[in-house]
Amino acid sequence: MTRILVIGGGIAGTATALALHKAGFDVAVHEAHSDTAEDIGAFLTLASNGMRALAQLDASDAVTAIGFPLRSMRVLDDRGGEVAHVPLGEADDTRLRYRCLRRGELNAALQAEVVRRGIGLSHGARLVSVENGPDKATARFADGSAATGDLLIGADGLNSALRRSIAPGAEPVYAGQSVFYGYTPGTPVEDTGHITMVRGSTAAFGYAVSPAGETYWFARVAGPAVPADELAHPTSSRRREQLVETLGKDATPAAGIVAASIDGIMATNATEIPLGTPWRSGRTLIIGDAAHAASPATGQGASMALEDAVILAKSLRDTPDLDSALSLYETCRRPRVEHNITASGEISRGTRTPSRTGRAPSPQRPGDDTLTRQLDWNVDLRTASGAAD
Repeated sequence: MTRILVIGGGIAGTATALALHKAGFDVAVHEAHSDTAEDIGAFLTLASNGMRALAQLDASDAVTAIGFPLRSMRVLDDRGGEVAHVPLGEADDTRLRYRCLRRGELNAALQAEVVRRGIGLSHGARLVSVENGPDKATARFADGSAATGDLLIGADGLNSALRRSIAPGAEPVYAGQSVFYGYTPGTPVEDTGHITMVRGSTAAFGYAVSPAGETYWFARVAGPAVPADELAHPTSSRRREQLVETLGKDATPAAGIVAASIDGIMATNATEIPLGTPWRSGRTLIIGDAAHAASPATGQGASMALEDAVILAKSLRDTPDLDSALSLYETCRRPRVEHNITASGEISRGTRTPSRTGRAPSPQRPGDDTLTRQLDWNVDLRTASGAAD
């Protein structure tokens, strides 16, 4: 293969472009949005596995320049009592520490790194159709332009246009919780360096304090999905009041943090892609949220997308043909990401209870024991995965 097209300039798409470029492929990214500020209101945490993937892409510096590190996690019960305080991931390694940052800032940093390395990045390129031929795949965009490559990768998120081509009818499913994100200024900075998880009686709540004294917080609330017309706008004062009332049923800091937050609370719905959704057809493939979006309860969405990027590039690098490469990629990835969909969905639906000690909410994910070798850029993926002859 000589030319690879990536549809989507978010976390999965930009990381994949960086990985493919490092592996020696000619790659170009086509992003539907006109700028880098998609989802600027929400924040996320990158876990140690995601930070390890970034390190393999030589992109650690670009990401650690934004956001702030998290070295530990506190767990509070519904009375505000601390039931656990444990280290997070590989906190002793500065490159692998958990990191809290705004999604839009991460998108911008990764897109800037793509441009810095001379990788093509087009904005305003919204995919409308695909021609999946025996030798080439062609993407056609809303502005009338087109691009052709040997492989077309859809990293275009939850509502992926490419997924509709590969798996018609495979639509995201509501996972039973609405999720709210916001920011509250004026928190003492000595409270920084950890994330606090509140196991409330009516909602799950988490918050972390930035070095600037701003509290980043989220709330996951069970109930009907937020209507689509509300998702595109900051949460109304009425819904903010409802959220404060819900959180105020417990004796924790949650209600006060939300009540003091600045304008612009963001609402979304926890959704997931059905297990077994096809990922590929001919010369097209979907990755990241387009293929395996999970409810945010385990906090692994972005990190799993970064893993995808490294392992896909290594699959293409280390195998003799496209079909073998995509088969190896799917063998490595599907058990791991679908376990995450299941575990996260069970937490959102209340059928799995996260550990009150702060430990992992589910048994070891498939691949945890081999992930380091799979991500190691200098190790043949077939060897790391036990697939070598």
